[in-house]
Amino acid sequence: MEDRYGRKIDYLRLSVTDLCNYRCRYCMPEAGVAKLPRSGILSVEEIGELGRAAVNCGVTKIRLTGGEPLVRGGIIEICRALSSVTGLRELCMTTNGSLLERFAVPLRDAGVSRLNISLDTLVPEKFASVTRQGDLDGVLRGIRAAEAAGFRELKLNTVLIGGFNDSEIENFVALTREHPWEVRFIELMPMGECARWDAGCFLSGDEVLRRCPELESVGTRGVARQYRLPGAPGTVGLISPMSHSFCSRCRRIRVTAEGRLMGCLHSREEIPLRGLHGPELEAAIRRGIAQKPERHRLTEGGSETPREMNEIGG
Repeated sequence: MEDRYGRKIDYLRLSVTDLCNYRCRYCMPEAGVAKLPRSGILSVEEIGELGRAAVNCGVTKIRLTGGEPLVRGGIIEICRALSSVTGLRELCMTTNGSLLERFAVPLRDAGVSRLNISLDTLVPEKFASVTRQGDLDGVLRGIRAAEAAGFRELKLNTVLIGGFNDSEIENFVALTREHPWEVRFIELMPMGECARWDAGCFLSGDEVLRRCPELESVGTRGVARQYRLPGAPGTVGLISPMSHSFCSRCRRIRVTAEGRLMGCLHSREEIPLRGLHGPELEAAIRRGIAQKPERHRLTEGGSETPREMNEIGG
């Protein structure tokens, strides 16, 4: 289905929980956020029904997010329900990787085809600091477990933060010489906790190209500009919502854990889906697609959503 600006919308980012076992500094306050009651989030059955309705509206790709999706009870059942939806071509997940060592094989068996793993630093002490309670070694074990389970083309998501991990850019890029991964540098966005951070924390993705001039452009993939080191098996992706807006190519809609459709990560407008069924549910999804905003306004005052990142799914 196309929105009113002629964009084909075929990608749903679906949050299955607002909970996370990390407290990443750019994502949520140190004390966490007010948690939804269990009855306040979509059930396994509701998620399955929503997935079928979305596919009937033209969605071919669903990405499960959180919070951290692997802390959600019934996550494997959710994956099985969605992967069995006729017409869905790709079921993916974005995870912090902390629980992948245990879940990699069950996820693969349940029909998840690709994984994105958040990794903002390769230094254990800095990792513990930015996540407030994370263990880098556990995430690295999870990455190895994912590869052993048969996941290919792993994507590592690295949020660029000036004064924190910009000194590691070359080390992250070097990973693509050794592994067939896509290391994706994502520009920090002024929303939630980091909206009040110093301007020096916000780096353009072009800083990666300045630091690593040997990178060669190999086109685009989704919203990422892709580059490759000569002869490297992996690639480098630059996702630049601030410096190189990709709104004109955005194919996504989002649904929060409590079942509210958002046309944009930064949109204030939300359409409640919970309690709707059949044609009513599909009509609400189509209305959300039709009302998708033309672009975000991050450079004109910041994000419009009052939500924290963990409530939307990144």
